[in-house]
Amino acid sequence: MCRWLAYSGTPVLLDTILYKPAHSLIDQSLHSRLGVETTNGDGFGIGWYSEESIDTPALFKDIGPAWNNRNLRELADHVRSPLFFAHIRASTGTAVQQTNCHPFRHGRWMWMHNGAISGFHLMRRELSLLVDPELYSDMEGTTDSEVMFFLALTFGLDQDPPSAVSRMAGVVERTGREHGVEFPLQMTVSVADGERVWAFRYSSQGDSRSLFYSTRVDTLRKLHPDMTFLEGVSDETRLIVSEPLGDLPGAWNEVPESSYGVVQPGADELYPFAPAPA
Repeated sequence: MCRWLAYSGTPVLLDTILYKPAHSLIDQSLHSRLGVETTNGDGFGIGWYSEESIDTPALFKDIGPAWNNRNLRELADHVRSPLFFAHIRASTGTAVQQTNCHPFRHGRWMWMHNGAISGFHLMRRELSLLVDPELYSDMEGTTDSEVMFFLALTFGLDQDPPSAVSRMAGVVERTGREHGVEFPLQMTVSVADGERVWAFRYSSQGDSRSLFYSTRVDTLRKLHPDMTFLEGVSDETRLIVSEPLGDLPGAWNEVPESSYGVVQPGADELYPFAPAPA
């Protein structure tokens, strides 16, 4: 499968999150503790919004492993962002190519996924034909993850992200079961519009891939007054990760099964999630 993280809060250099933590995403590309595979070396991608504009996020992707990419190291030392995604890929069968690397982008939206549509090869054509014809030509790769994104866009991601993702999940499950797949969907998904981040944890089997969110910064300051990093970030700074970036006591909380959260200005929120009947 894959590993990913989403950051929202005080603008920081990407290096601060990607490389410096003890169990950073770069470390996870070689030594994942909670993933299906220990190594995630089938490409990577980062996507970030600048402080000047949230209209279109920037993307950088490559097909090699993240752990030895000099360009990624260079970018991380110089790019500062208030909201960014990072993803390391372990392919579930589709080609290792740049257009299959996450995150995916459409307009102001970014999307990344860990998991799989089981039996995707059986239903790829059927699911793809459900994508809005005006969006279809914008799909570049061959992954189930990108099809999921464009289905969510088709179902109204611009208007109501949780409803759009719920409808996407319902269509995938219906289609999968029509093809005899007992548990069609496995997903942890993050999607952002430049201001908010949504994160979803769901699987048809009720045994979803790992997902965690960071404890509120004001609480962490009380628990760990010696942590200098916490002095320079706002109380609204938040991380969502496939697996914790370190072992700091009290820093990480598991996202409940079949739920989704919203990171946004003001209070963050957590809700139950279920696919919409299709």
